[in-house]
Amino acid sequence: MIALLQRVSEASVVVDDATIAAIGQGLLVLIGVQAEDDTAAAHRQLERLLNYRVFADEDGKMNRSLRDVRGGLLLVPQFTLAANTRKGRRPSFASAATPEHGEAVFSAMVAAARAQTLQVEAGRFGADMQVHLINDGPVTFILD
Repeated sequence: MIALLQRVSEASVVVDDATIAAIGQGLLVLIGVQAEDDTAAAHRQLERLLNYRVFADEDGKMNRSLRDVRGGLLLVPQFTLAANTRKGRRPSFASAATPEHGEAVFSAMVAAARAQTLQVEAGRFGADMQVHLINDGPVTFILD
């Protein structure tokens, strides 16, 4: 599972001209589910996301996690993250999960996050989404 994590001051997802998800300060995370990923992988990745220290402490150092700052979490499915781009001029999606499997793993991650009593929002699996964000820093990490 690949997660592209961005620290944001705000972020939202629009589908068919309607905002379906929005957060203030927190993390926007694009999630790429690969064929070998399962619910356990989703739970492990979620724990990393919730505890990854990317927010500044009183000294300006990245020492605080999403849990520490009680920020929002916006999870957005993005199968293109699972693309193999090592060769050629066209990405290969052979390692990406099937749509059914990807949706099941992504949904499990969203459900587990919501069970943690945080502000959790999510994009819509398989939808044409417009993602709006203000990257704070900018701070961006790839977790895989």
